[in-house]
Amino acid sequence: MKQFGLNRNVPVVAAQTALLVIDVQNYNMAGGGEYAGLDAETIERKYGYFFREMREKVVPNIQALQQASRKAGIEVMFTVIAALTEDGRDLSLDYKISNMFCYKNSHDGQVLADIAPVGDEIVLTKTSSSVFISTNIHYVLGNLGIKQLIIVGALTDQCVDSAVRDACDLGYLVTVPTDACATQSRVRHETSLANNAGYCRQITTQALLAEIAAGG
Repeated sequence: MKQFGLNRNVPVVAAQTALLVIDVQNYNMAGGGEYAGLDAETIERKYGYFFREMREKVVPNIQALQQASRKAGIEVMFTVIAALTEDGRDLSLDYKISNMFCYKNSHDGQVLADIAPVGDEIVLTKTSSSVFISTNIHYVLGNLGIKQLIIVGALTDQCVDSAVRDACDLGYLVTVPTDACATQSRVRHETSLANNAGYCRQITTQALLAEIAAGG
């Protein structure tokens, strides 16, 4: 069997790297979407873990990665779940079945203010779990000269995982800071990371920040 001598444990190179923030938006963080109208007790019982992880760990880690990336010249990009039409007719069948709907111009469709885009940073609206399926991100990344991706956000075992796998199949080297993404239970989060470890490099946010500061 031929050995190619390659591995995925490659430090990021700022000039060819993008930080891709997946679906950290008002729809799933600010009382929108499936959480709209639920009382506080129900939200805590069903989603308490997720919201605590996002607010206490994931969002602060994303903020730190954004700051470091902007300083180093790493492209910062975002995705949001958002339909192009007011009635959602352009959504994928899966999103229609799952009732994953918000309009691109709505409050739900905007990036969470705590990690808002700066200047002309790119925000891609998507209508499927994987951003590579329902947007032109692969074309855009090619134009930007991006070969490496840092992928963070929500949910670890859904849209983050889909992006990681598709990015790898398309030839990107992917790094996932394991404490800069979350899903609705610790078991789901850890299981997802175990399953996609063969597709990406997994390190902590602090380790990645040190790597970026050192110049990759």
